[in-house]
Amino acid sequence: MKSRALLGLMADGQVHSGESLASSLGISRTAVWKQVKRAMEEGYEIETLRGKGYRLLTVVDLLDQGAIVEDLPAEVRSRVELTVLDEVDSTNAEIVRRRPVTGAGRVPVCIADCQTAGRGRRGRVWQSPRGENLYLSLGLTFRGGFAMLDGLSLVLGVAAAEALEAAGVESVGLKWPNDLFVGRGKVAGILVELQGELEEGVVQVVAGIGLNVHMKRSEGVDQAWESLAVAAPDHSWRRNLLSSSLIHSLVTAADQFAEEGFEAFRERWQSRDIFAGMELSATQGELAGTGRGIDETGNYLLETGAGVVSVRAGEISLRIQR
Repeated sequence: MKSRALLGLMADGQVHSGESLASSLGISRTAVWKQVKRAMEEGYEIETLRGKGYRLLTVVDLLDQGAIVEDLPAEVRSRVELTVLDEVDSTNAEIVRRRPVTGAGRVPVCIADCQTAGRGRRGRVWQSPRGENLYLSLGLTFRGGFAMLDGLSLVLGVAAAEALEAAGVESVGLKWPNDLFVGRGKVAGILVELQGELEEGVVQVVAGIGLNVHMKRSEGVDQAWESLAVAAPDHSWRRNLLSSSLIHSLVTAADQFAEEGFEAFRERWQSRDIFAGMELSATQGELAGTGRGIDETGNYLLETGAGVVSVRAGEISLRIQR
């Protein structure tokens, strides 16, 4: 995003003359106009005031790699290898590309201002508008077989919920197996993907989270959604601080999961279960029943007329009966 420096100067929402912007950026007034035009094409709303200059109307919350790293606790900062991009196809895909050159023992993390091919569960498109939300992925390594990963997406959901609550979000709910809810709808989703084959008892995964921060409208989303700005408009949400909080919480949770397994997170997940006690039905097939939480491996439990049924993530999706 070539207009990034311009947006940084205009982020205060005040009127800036073309002359002052040109002087600050070391370019001509014509070049300033070109950057203003480019920023408007990228979706930023800029008011042109004849004889006075320009005023940025869109709230700008620029990502800053240095600020994110600086806000991490020292023990996490020393382990993380962070990349912040203006645009990428998918932060999960970028982790796969960067992992071969990541230092030994380091955790690769990628954050992007915009995704052109963001993905959700079951191959769904994840809406990724520029400058509004947070798209973050990290590469995690675990020792053991694939079975040890049971419940990992739920663990990361707990970690993300706790990070948001620490940042000032109230009552974060979890929807099995990988969604976070605030207020009336989904505020974030988690996608965990295996990377490569099992080698000498080492399992590599890529975990991505998309968090709605400033988004106030979205065309093409077919489910109830929420953003932090809509749910808590009086709070000043900053993506850099949210990024640091999420990285810290996710890395810490992954370490605890590797040491203690899923049981350490089971009650923390169930206390946020938005399905608990609700009448549910499967989006595929005829399975229906009452939500009864999760078992020791993270499968969801449905109380049906024939008894309690365990549902594995990936087999079916559940929804509240209307």
